[in-house]
Amino acid sequence: MTTTWASDVVPLFLELAAIPSPSGEEEAVAEHVRAYLRGLGVEAEADAAGNLLARLPATDPGTGESIFLCAHLDTVPPSGPIEPVVQDGIVTNAAGTILGADDKAAVAVLLEASRLLLAEGRPHAGVELLFTTREETGLEGAFAFDASRLHARLGFVYDYSGPVGEIVVAAPSGRSIDVLFTGRPAHAGINPEDGRSAIVAAARAIGDLRLGRLDGETTANVGLIEGGSALNVVPAHCRVAVEARSRDERKLAELVQELLDSCSFAATVSECEVVATVEDKYRGYRLAPDDPALLLARTALERAGFTPREVEVGGGADANVFNERGIHCVNVANGMANVHTSEEEIAVADLEAMVGVTLELVAAARGA
Repeated sequence: MTTTWASDVVPLFLELAAIPSPSGEEEAVAEHVRAYLRGLGVEAEADAAGNLLARLPATDPGTGESIFLCAHLDTVPPSGPIEPVVQDGIVTNAAGTILGADDKAAVAVLLEASRLLLAEGRPHAGVELLFTTREETGLEGAFAFDASRLHARLGFVYDYSGPVGEIVVAAPSGRSIDVLFTGRPAHAGINPEDGRSAIVAAARAIGDLRLGRLDGETTANVGLIEGGSALNVVPAHCRVAVEARSRDERKLAELVQELLDSCSFAATVSECEVVATVEDKYRGYRLAPDDPALLLARTALERAGFTPREVEVGGGADANVFNERGIHCVNVANGMANVHTSEEEIAVADLEAMVGVTLELVAAARGA
């Protein structure tokens, strides 16, 4: 069965990318997706979190398995307008902020693959499309989604910044630590000696923390600092937001305790108080070599002309949530590069290639 590979994936991606959708503000792009699916004769249902679920009923179930395909609708906040352009086969943003290929490139691919499945009458064992919200702020949409609504027990997330062909087989657990230092206010020019600076305590703690890439599977970062009330007041409060990730649960627990101990010591030395709140953001996973979703991903990539390459990564994705809930789920690379920066880009060839990978995935799941 022939396919017109240029298809509609590039203009569709340009339309989606041009719609700003920072986490929590996905309504406009979600409506665009619903309208597109409606044009294919497919209705998408929204849940309370704004996640969209659409189903393409099986046309030839045979002995195959239904699958679900997942991408997220939100982006990190853009710092300016989004003006997607294609130059020399590469899509970038001409306006100097993020492009939003993370993850609208995947959204466009899944929509275009669905169009081709329906237009060409390709047999399949059932396909569900899940478009999640607030992924960038801690996989919130996926966590809020009722996974029992899925008929499929095999899932594929397109949300890894790497060359097409890479498959994520291990991802980290992530924890956040919210630290509030409390000191004593005083006039900075009249009686500073009576004050106890919460910012000094926080700075001392941060100076003692091990940050960045700590080893091949562990990272830590201070992402936010806020404190003080005025230039001439010794600051009574300072809040610090820290995150820690590791693919090794023991290392993660030890690192979090080390961070807490550093903050406690800095507060004591600075004669301040400190309260720290630790939150599990997502749980890591490692796929078995015979994981059924992993085997399907390998098969689809090989049929599409790519050599599968398994990678272990330092970032979480919606696949973390579904694996934690007992659903076999693989995160695959879709070619986006330099995500979360003004240099973000994706090649036209990769957009089109991922449509082919998706169709091969659907065929492999059917057992064809």
